[in-house]
Amino acid sequence: MTTVLNIKNMVCPRCILAVERILKEMGIEDIDVGLGEVKLANPLDDDIQRKLEIKLKELGFELLSNRNSQLVEKIKNAIISMVHHQHEPERIGRLSEQIPNQLGLSYSFLSKLFSTQEGMTIEKYLILQKIEKAKELLIYGELNVSEIAFQLNYSSSQHFSRQFKAVTGLSPSLFMKLKNSGRKPLDGI
Repeated sequence: MTTVLNIKNMVCPRCILAVERILKEMGIEDIDVGLGEVKLANPLDDDIQRKLEIKLKELGFELLSNRNSQLVEKIKNAIISMVHHQHEPERIGRLSEQIPNQLGLSYSFLSKLFSTQEGMTIEKYLILQKIEKAKELLIYGELNVSEIAFQLNYSSSQHFSRQFKAVTGLSPSLFMKLKNSGRKPLDGI
């Protein structure tokens, strides 16, 4: 019988490695760890689960037991994966198709749930993630504004620049000149 644990704030490959390390240190075997989720071959007894919760909290993670919280975290992880961990710009922005396909629920239900739980729409969360990715790319200085706009699936560099300025208060070119380090951790968005 497979047990699935949903974990909040697992947003990158290093998070996966950190959780794998905790599980191995605790002697928990037969695991499959992905963004926001751990699959175990066997259920954990209550004592082990409490110890795991403590160890996860020390690293900024949290076990989710509420179904709605789990769904919201899965939506966030899907968006983070779309924006930060793939290189197919056309995939970014097709939320109404991709998220229901991944979670097996209607987009309208997931959208209402997300808005209720997070106080912002799924689309706004996507925009915030895209802007954080843009900040990273601007700081690296390897791509120009047009290339960044393309990579993040904006219709034009002007649209990207307007959205970037609306969120950060700076134009992308000014942000790049200032080497502004106003970046946020992905789990802090």
